[in-house]
Amino acid sequence: MLQRRHFLAIGLLAFAGSGSVWAAEKGTADEAVAMVKRAAEFLKKNGKDKAFAEFNNPKGAFIDKDLYIFAFGANGDGVELANGANPKLVGKNVLEMKDADGKFLIKDILKIGMGKEGKGWLDYKWPNPASGTLDAKRTYVERVDDVILGCGIYR
Repeated sequence: MLQRRHFLAIGLLAFAGSGSVWAAEKGTADEAVAMVKRAAEFLKKNGKDKAFAEFNNPKGAFIDKDLYIFAFGANGDGVELANGANPKLVGKNVLEMKDADGKFLIKDILKIGMGKEGKGWLDYKWPNPASGTLDAKRTYVERVDDVILGCGIYR
């Protein structure tokens, strides 16, 4: 079991490290919520195509420190619509993705976003591309019409 987790963690680190730019400076919970709120306004004002393009832009307005926006449809299909840290995930079905402890990360994100309140926090373990370590991460998720936006912080 320990060996299996070790291989999972190595795979996740390689997977997460394939993203674009990583900053050593950590964002805060307040900054993550503020970024999601800004992304929601940008989405409402500019539409999905322009918003997703900006969310995916590694030099765009929605990359700051180690914070970035990701997006899913609020239909539960698990297809990633935007990911400022790893554009290779865009268009891929990641519904079965698990964290280092085997927690169904995307299913839990969608459950929060598609729930009655439509927003909330999720705690899990994820590779930190800035440090190369497996860290606790906390992600804020919020539904905006038929899109679920999120931004996470490393703890």
